[in-house]
Amino acid sequence: MKKKVALLLTAVLLVSVFAGCGKKDEGQKEPTKIPVVTQDVSGDEENLPVEPTVAPKEKVDVNIAAMKGPTALGMLKLMEDAEAGTTANNYKFTIAGAADEITASIIKGDIPIAAVPCNLASVLYNKSKGGVTMLGINTLGVLYIVETGETVQSVEDLRGKTIYSTGKGTTPEYTLNWLLKSAGMEPGKDVTVEYKSEATEVAAILSQTENAVAMLPQPYVTTVLMNNEKARIALDITEEWEALNEGSTVVTGVVVANTKYLTENPDVVNAFLDEYAVSAAYTVENVDAAAALSEKFNIFKAPVAKKAIPYCNIVLIEGDEMKTKASAYLNVLFEQNAASVGGALPEDGFFYKR
Repeated sequence: MKKKVALLLTAVLLVSVFAGCGKKDEGQKEPTKIPVVTQDVSGDEENLPVEPTVAPKEKVDVNIAAMKGPTALGMLKLMEDAEAGTTANNYKFTIAGAADEITASIIKGDIPIAAVPCNLASVLYNKSKGGVTMLGINTLGVLYIVETGETVQSVEDLRGKTIYSTGKGTTPEYTLNWLLKSAGMEPGKDVTVEYKSEATEVAAILSQTENAVAMLPQPYVTTVLMNNEKARIALDITEEWEALNEGSTVVTGVVVANTKYLTENPDVVNAFLDEYAVSAAYTVENVDAAAALSEKFNIFKAPVAKKAIPYCNIVLIEGDEMKTKASAYLNVLFEQNAASVGGALPEDGFFYKR
């Protein structure tokens, strides 16, 4: 028994020494302590293990960014764990209100990992001549048809309607156009779409008009439903898209990496992806806790996040499935406006497969 106690004390001391050996940047959290595992050892003292066989791996600092919106929701648990110092590396998160706040830093590598809109990832890839790589899809569709009546039960029911929406000249317009065409309707002829500059304008129309029909993204859908008892979700754009376009889906957000950083630090990026997968699952499976974290990290207020998360299609899709889904969606955007994906469809090297 005395030998076992001595062994445990020696091992604890050695782990503490190893954990304090590496240089740390100012403000860096202490590395996660490695648990000491003891076992019943019989025999001579010289046969007792007295030091770890592998030294603790030093953590590295990694800057990570996300847009303030649904694409950041999959990171919530990861952000919380990073703050507690329990992640594989030291992650510092930036939540950007607009894409131009982070795009230059992604290309330069100052922000080596980021969650961005799918089409923006393609734009950055083309702009940097391959300097950005897609790691995974983190958010599928977040667009919904909302109405203040009961007239819309299917896509066909949109025929002859006026739809109020935002996003003229951007992915919401291209997504709606493709959905309508897939259902045999011509936008502007069979369906009228009136685009407004702000979601609040669309919300006002829904509150003032009987049987009004609108297309909005989350969390604006949730905000409308919370403030307008007449409003309801009539159609999930993603579900309707998949029903009309087999093998294809709406892809809202993706995770990207600076290509040079990925090439030089594959282990760091792969560790991040492993942790991100756990974090995304946590958001989906623990909505109340995730909603609280959403407010804590200034993404959405908790009551809105709680209602919106189940409708944000948070995932982590990697490899061949990522490539298939993202390629199909980017092709839809390209066919309507090549500039929306950076002027050209990305080459195969854009899609990461570990």
